[in-house]
Amino acid sequence: MARSNRPRGRKAPQAADDDETGDLNHLLSGWRRSEVRRDGLWHVQPVPAKQAVKTYLCPGCTLDIVPGAAHIVTWRGDGVLGDAADLSNRRHWHSHCWKIK
Repeated sequence: MARSNRPRGRKAPQAADDDETGDLNHLLSGWRRSEVRRDGLWHVQPVPAKQAVKTYLCPGCTLDIVPGAAHIVTWRGDGVLGDAADLSNRRHWHSHCWKIK
């Protein structure tokens, strides 16, 4: 009788796939962090060069952030109008400009 090489009863790896998906979502979120500056609490999220597809104006130096350039997106973390308003007012900065702000 021929031997079957098909896997049987593999339910545990499906649970592992869910964990991997959660880890992948964390990696894709860009490792958002919070920073305290002189003017309050800020949420900061790096944008890798692969995901930078539009041109933005950096508020620090008023120069363009060109597509394909890694940069930082920031928004207030302690605004009085709420999280939705803070998120809609997010700004894209050159990494260097944000560091010297």
